[in-house]
Amino acid sequence: MSISFQNALGIHEQALEFRSRRAEVLGNNIANASTPHYKARDLDFSAVLAEQAQKASNGKEYFDLATTDNRHIVAESVVSGVEDAALRYRIPTQPSLDQNTVDEQVEQASYAENAMQFQASFTLLNSKFKGLVAAIRGE
Repeated sequence: MSISFQNALGIHEQALEFRSRRAEVLGNNIANASTPHYKARDLDFSAVLAEQAQKASNGKEYFDLATTDNRHIVAESVVSGVEDAALRYRIPTQPSLDQNTVDEQVEQASYAENAMQFQASFTLLNSKFKGLVAAIRGE
C-alpha cells in the first residue's frame, strides 16, 4: 500500500507557502515605511483559499505548457499566479502626508501574527512527518 503525501499532509504545505509569501510582503511593507508614495500591500487569505479550492475542483494545479519541439524540457512545476491574485492594497486608517500608507505598528503586529501562524503550521506538518516515519518503521 502506498502513502499519498497529498492526503497525509493535507493543506499544511500550502499554508506554509502562503505564510512565507505573506512574510515577504509584510517585510517589504516594513522596509518601505519611510518611502514616499509607497502603498502597503497584504495577501488575502480568503482569495488564496478560494483559488486553491477552485484548482482542486478543476483538478488542475499547474499551467499546461505546450512544447513545440521534442527537445524541449517539460516544465511540470510552474505554479499559477495565485500570489498576484491575492495580493491586495491595504486600506490605511490614516495615510501620511507623503502618501505612504504603511502603518508600522499594524505591519509589525501582522508580521508577528503571521510568524506565529507559520510556526503552528510548521509544527503540525512536522508532527505529520513524524507520524509517517513511525508508520513506515512499523512503530
